[in-house]
Amino acid sequence: MIIKAYAIDTARAVAFLSRIPMPSFVFAGDDGKLGRTARAFPLAGLLIGIIPAAIFLMMLGLRADRLMSALVAIAALTVITGALHEDGLADAADGIGGGRDRDHALVIMKDSRIGSYGAIALILSIALRAAALAAIAREASAFEAALAIPAAACLGRAALVWHWHRLPPAKTDGVAASAGKPGEGAMHMALVSGCLLAALIIWPALGLLPLVCSLLASGISVLAVTLYIRRKLAGHTGDTLGAAEQISEIAALCALAMAL
Repeated sequence: MIIKAYAIDTARAVAFLSRIPMPSFVFAGDDGKLGRTARAFPLAGLLIGIIPAAIFLMMLGLRADRLMSALVAIAALTVITGALHEDGLADAADGIGGGRDRDHALVIMKDSRIGSYGAIALILSIALRAAALAAIAREASAFEAALAIPAAACLGRAALVWHWHRLPPAKTDGVAASAGKPGEGAMHMALVSGCLLAALIIWPALGLLPLVCSLLASGISVLAVTLYIRRKLAGHTGDTLGAAEQISEIAALCALAMAL
């Protein structure tokens, strides 16, 4: 029963975090709350990252340019997720960068239009991830480099859950508030499974030092983001969840590239 419940939570997490269709029976009895489902976010991230990793591997196998291959893989990942986390990063950057105070920042973040801070954040997110993947591909085999994509996706989603759990909702009418909040057990399971899955992927392929560096970079970055968001907004929103995921994923990939 425990395995079945976790499998259902994983399917629901994949459906929430991506545009990958799931069978209707998965949502039987679903109340729309994500508090428990969040425990499966790291595994869902791994599954979501498999297709972009396969594309990256295929292009490297065809001797395509490493940076171009990385950009295509990131483009595929963005399409699969519907730019869910990128949208959050852009909105959070616009709100925090352009907001005069907390209330003004929240108003800006609710606006669907993108500003200069959001545009710059998106450019940097894509550029840093692509550059890091290309650097990893220069130092490792194509297969080993491709594994960095699902590994970083696991860590990014685990960081998202931790950020979500640690902060109260910044507003009562937001998507994150209505979806519920991960409990202590769900948060711990997300962290443990995220780190374990990343270790099982990174250590055999890239080594112990890159694993340690990626875990530290991911953890420190989400801690810094959470402390900053607490000071600026006094709580999380759906946008800050996306920002936490993106920044943690970027940090993990950059750490992997620098440690090889």
